[in-house]
Amino acid sequence: MKALLCTEFGPAEKLIFQEINALEPKENEILIKVAACSANFPDTLIIENKYQFKPALPFSPGGEVAGIILKIGENVKNLAVGQRVFALCGWGGFAEEVCVGTDRVFPLPDYMDFVTGASLMYNFGTSYHALKNRAHLQKGETLLVLGAAGGVGLAAVELGKLMGANVIAAASTDEKLSICKEKGADFLVNYEKEDLREKIKEYSRGKGIDVVYDPVGDKYAEPTLRSMAWNGRYLVVGFAGGEIPKLPFNLALLKGCSVLGVFWGQFSKLQPKENFENILELANWFKEGKLKPHIFKKYSLADSAQALVDLRERKVVGKAVVICDEKLTNVPITKIIEPQKTKRIFQNIEEIKAAVGEIIGESPWLKLSQDIIDGFAKATFDEQWIHVNPEKAALSPFGSTIAHGLLTLSLSPKFMFDIYEVKNSKMGINYGSDKVRFLQPIKVNSKVKMVAKLLEATEAPNNGLKMKIEGTYFVENNPRPVCVAELLSVIY
Repeated sequence: MKALLCTEFGPAEKLIFQEINALEPKENEILIKVAACSANFPDTLIIENKYQFKPALPFSPGGEVAGIILKIGENVKNLAVGQRVFALCGWGGFAEEVCVGTDRVFPLPDYMDFVTGASLMYNFGTSYHALKNRAHLQKGETLLVLGAAGGVGLAAVELGKLMGANVIAAASTDEKLSICKEKGADFLVNYEKEDLREKIKEYSRGKGIDVVYDPVGDKYAEPTLRSMAWNGRYLVVGFAGGEIPKLPFNLALLKGCSVLGVFWGQFSKLQPKENFENILELANWFKEGKLKPHIFKKYSLADSAQALVDLRERKVVGKAVVICDEKLTNVPITKIIEPQKTKRIFQNIEEIKAAVGEIIGESPWLKLSQDIIDGFAKATFDEQWIHVNPEKAALSPFGSTIAHGLLTLSLSPKFMFDIYEVKNSKMGINYGSDKVRFLQPIKVNSKVKMVAKLLEATEAPNNGLKMKIEGTYFVENNPRPVCVAELLSVIY
């Protein structure tokens, strides 16, 4: 396979594009065929050994990818070969393939293409965490975005408007500011031509800035801190300007403001639940057409070093994306949505035994309507209001009726029928389950599917074969399983 390699620390011009050995995923990793990888400012730092994460040489830059799973490690249970995903790999993405730990991998929604998948999470994830979790940005507040035409800056402009703020975009050229205007900025400041403090005073009507989003640092930090409103929040996102400013912290005392660090990578590791909620909100906004990454340019994998040069030289507005597999990225999204599932056919018992340890398939989606839930409630005499009374359930913490946990489990025979078939078998019997865990409630009208992994296949009396299948159940647009169960059956 081919990759862009950093064999010695230094500028992007020293990177080498060459063949490297094939990769194999570790037990908790997956191997991704990379369709697209975005270029981010940390990539320019990591190759010069100036970033907080320091991989051993040689390595490939590129920390944000989208593609298709080629292989899975032996302990991986919730992802399947062939599945479309996007992932935060830290480094290694400027390559045809990359291994990533499963805690950094997310299913790519059916409505999202690979280029978007490789462009959304880092910039919008960082900016949304900053504005939502750190600054608690409120509707009507004034938000100043420094470096507003960069990847995270432009995302902050777009998100700030979505959250109802009055957005001041500050950048170094009028051309860059025109893109900020397209993304919704209310006011524009060219801080290479105009006095930043005077413009802040004018646009905030003398009140000052409620929230500053600063990925630049350097000479703009102190005048901005001096322009804070009372109870303002100054977000330290990065230092793209090159210098870490030495701020007079008496200003924080006099202004009654907070200086808040933003480290999205650590947030995503230490607070995965909150991070996942953010990702879902961002994906839904994209689906609704409220967010769209601005793609500056697409680069071939062979020319990917140029993407880092353009980032370093401040030429990139929005996102630079490296196309690692042109065929994958050229597949129309209409061809990707709702792919046809192929049932796995086993010709005989020996083929089943040979498949132990494999994910043997996944079922089509099944929508759990209120009629299905009502029917199960009547059949089992479990007619609690949380299942059958939509009006009362709307006032519950779930906001709607939910499916019975046992209803999910009862769908297993249908799902297994959709997933595989054994030729020349006379009959099959489902006779129980082990280690059933209901991990999340399923709201009415959710779409559910099952991924099946064959755990055991042992001979039984009367020419039978006992099978133990791990069924992992998912709802649409949620990478976390709602149920995991070991399903027991015997075929003759």
